Amino acid sequence: MPAIPSLGGLRGRSNGRAKGAPERPLPVPLSAYVVDCAVYVEGKRLPGRWSHAEAIKEVRKRHAGFVWIGLHEPDAVQIQGIAETFGLHELAVEDALEAHQRPKLERYDDTLFMVLKTVRYVEHESPATANEIVETGELMAFLGRDFVITVRHGNHSGLARLRRELDQDPERLDLGPSAVLHAIADHVVDHYLDVTTAIESDIDEMETHVFAPRSKVSAEQIYFMKREVLELRRAVMPLGTPLQRLAEGYTRLIPDEVRSYFRDVSDHLTTVAERVANFDELLTTLVDATLAKITLQQNTDMRKITAWAAIIAVPTALAGIYGMNFDYMPELHWRFGYPLAMTIIFGVCILLYRIFRKNRWL
Repeated sequence: MPAIPSLGGLRGRSNGRAKGAPERPLPVPLSAYVVDCAVYVEGKRLPGRWSHAEAIKEVRKRHAGFVWIGLHEPDAVQIQGIAETFGLHELAVEDALEAHQRPKLERYDDTLFMVLKTVRYVEHESPATANEIVETGELMAFLGRDFVITVRHGNHSGLARLRRELDQDPERLDLGPSAVLHAIADHVVDHYLDVTTAIESDIDEMETHVFAPRSKVSAEQIYFMKREVLELRRAVMPLGTPLQRLAEGYTRLIPDEVRSYFRDVSDHLTTVAERVANFDELLTTLVDATLAKITLQQNTDMRKITAWAAIIAVPTALAGIYGMNFDYMPELHWRFGYPLAMTIIFGVCILLYRIFRKNRWL
């Protein structure tokens, strides 16, 4: 692929700086796919706007600090210049461009590449009428000695608020790029906890409907909820191994003082995983209960149908017998034959109705 110019474009020839004054970065318009590009030294963000080339040049000139670049759904041409400047592995770049990756952690020479699934709870009136409950996105992070590059896919996985919070905590940022990676992982897992809390309320509501008399919750609605929980499970479960590796000293890019924080995130993820597993088991139980309830209702309906068929059989039998074309039949020409036949029909029908009613068939 042909090389592309840096994100900052071309600089002007003069910036109004007095001769001999220290050089400072010019305001550089960020591209649409670059959410932010910042330089942090001693935990503090340097003023000005930077292109990726200027930012890493400044850091390496100072031999201190790091660069944090945030990208949103870049294409191959847009990310090429950043990949060349920071020496990102082509396989990792290819994964970052493609969505629908499983959570994972990979090491390429002196760079880490981590994929995290983001989730968002979709607000709805009732789980029985919702079209979607869990929306997923992706966050990829490249971690180097003096840089961290985040690539996100999806509209709900923004890190602007997290960046502002970290900007107010220089002591934390002074730990280096690994502190940013931890903050991202912690941010993602905290959202897992929020989503599981909301889903738990939905499942409780569905459980109430399932066991309520004459409820109309169908097995399809429970299967839909089970599918949404499965989508959440695919985001949560694979992340356990990467977090555990980061907490156990998988690479020197994660200093000892940051590993303990990753252990805390791993513990929170374990809590989420247990909740999701419980959701799956509970929904399976609700499916079984719903099917049993449907079977019971079908048996009740069949008993009612059978009871009414037995009652209807009485007048049908008498009408069939006395409807035959024979001249010599008992009581055929008797004056009170019709009232007697109707009395017998109604009497037997009422008797059968009372018997079926007593046995709760009707």
